[in-house]
Amino acid sequence: MTPPAQPHAVLGPRRRGASAVLLPVAVLLAACTSGTPESGAAPPSPATSTPGISHVHGVGIDPADDTLFVATHEGLFEVADGGAAALVSPVMDLMGFTVSGPGHFLASGHPGLRVDLPQPMGLIESTDGGRTWSPVSRQGRSDFHALTTSAAGVLGYDGTLVRSSDGTTWEEVAIPAEPHTLTASPTGERVLATTAQGLLRSTDGGRTWALVDDAPLLQVVDWAETAAEVAGVDPSGVVWTSTDGGHTWDQGAALGSAPQAVTLAVTGDGVPRVVVATAEALVESVDGGQTFDVVLEW
Repeated sequence: MTPPAQPHAVLGPRRRGASAVLLPVAVLLAACTSGTPESGAAPPSPATSTPGISHVHGVGIDPADDTLFVATHEGLFEVADGGAAALVSPVMDLMGFTVSGPGHFLASGHPGLRVDLPQPMGLIESTDGGRTWSPVSRQGRSDFHALTTSAAGVLGYDGTLVRSSDGTTWEEVAIPAEPHTLTASPTGERVLATTAQGLLRSTDGGRTWALVDDAPLLQVVDWAETAAEVAGVDPSGVVWTSTDGGHTWDQGAALGSAPQAVTLAVTGDGVPRVVVATAEALVESVDGGQTFDVVLEW
């Protein structure tokens, strides 16, 4: 494994205000519960060195112990403190991935050859840190490329935006542009969607949406477990953070590589931990997105 790189040069912080244009959209997030447990194939033996990862679809931090996970075309990898990554799940293409709680993950995508799940997998869940997976709903129907969950519910995009009150019964809802990523505040009242038209933001659980005209054009975005901390990355690899739920944004480091996924957590001392999967590497910041170190390279 390549040793950690020196922190990237930091671009001067810049703050952007937010103006809103209301668009009529009704999206309500609702609670997600487990389906009938039906474990997938047993995971392979953990890797002893950093494996080749061809493409990353999501990253997440397990609140149980702050372990970092990377959802990829090959399955779910756990990243150790030293930077080595081990495949912990069955081999499958995790197109959508989100952390729902301690050791509890939701995902979607396509099964591997030895995984006893339909194609596409629909909404699936793991309650053991990604080692085994169970079907929840929409098996054979949905391949969610954008997926988010909160205390208020689950929201996914598989070509159509759908919501569920229990993870099994779904309702189609509207959104004014195709979302690349979705993220919700811990309560689910506020939702952010990155789109080609710009950042969409809802402050009423999705009943109405605002196009945040002054926000940076973000490719990926994630909400921390706190009420207002948000991080995003634009297509050029510049990191942006918000402390007011996406109203205004501060510019952080320039990563120099296009982003594939981002996750955000707030440490015990209140410092935002930002992890970004770029086209070249997994990088991490422990100073709120101002400087980054390389965790591992692809």
